Amino acid sequence: MADESQPTKKANPAPLGLLGFGMTTVLLSLHNAGALPLDGVTLAMGVFVGGLAQLLAGIMEYRNGNTFGTVAFTLYGMFWLTFVATHAGIGGMSGEGSTLGTWLLLWGVLTLFLLVGTLRGRKSTMFVFATLTVTFFLLSAGNYSGIDALIAAGGAVGTMCGVSAMYTAFAEVLAEQHGREVLPF
Repeated sequence: MADESQPTKKANPAPLGLLGFGMTTVLLSLHNAGALPLDGVTLAMGVFVGGLAQLLAGIMEYRNGNTFGTVAFTLYGMFWLTFVATHAGIGGMSGEGSTLGTWLLLWGVLTLFLLVGTLRGRKSTMFVFATLTVTFFLLSAGNYSGIDALIAAGGAVGTMCGVSAMYTAFAEVLAEQHGREVLPF
């Protein structure tokens, strides 16, 4: 008979959410930087990896009692679903100029708020949120002003953000697998 006095160990959903976020952010940011087109690969990745994986991670964080993880992963999952819906023209929706600039500004404000929540945590997580905040503000300014160089700069910073999210996920998985920190984070 199983020992019911021992709590069941729950998996850490953060690496799933970080990889869902990081991988899609790299693709989209490379587009914003002018290195890749915005095509069906990026949009599909946005729905299933950016959207669905992060929603699942957010739900799992909820079950683990992690409010920060629930809010961050669930909302960024919704970011990707909204992004794909507008860029795929679902229901005739599209986003450009000041509307897109305002949308990105709102995400920047949210991310700045969440950045404050990371200040006492891991440096790698703080770096993800700091670079994401800068990314959103650069993209917002670029869409408001029509200055493509700001969008490209947002793409460059966003690429660093996505890679750092992936690194943080790898560090967490390896730390759990090896029972010690393998990659500093």
